[in-house]
Amino acid sequence: MPQIKGAIKRVRQSYKVTPKNSAQMSAMRTAIKQAEQAARENADNKDALFKDAVSAIDTAESKGLVHKNKAARDKSRLSKIAAK
Repeated sequence: MPQIKGAIKRVRQSYKVTPKNSAQMSAMRTAIKQAEQAARENADNKDALFKDAVSAIDTAESKGLVHKNKAARDKSRLSKIAAK
């Protein structure tokens, strides 16, 4: 356990933030996988799932969980699959 007051605060903050960040990343990955699967199977709700996935990617990017280039790359790959 850290002795410095600022380091103690960072430990407290990380206990709160880490589960939120991991949940957000997991939700993003799940949305991407669902959209890809729906696009490959040509499901009826593929457009809605595509929008949800793009929204999840943008949210993760705005919160600083993924780099902007990774977000752009993921959206590009997803749109390429959805267009087929």
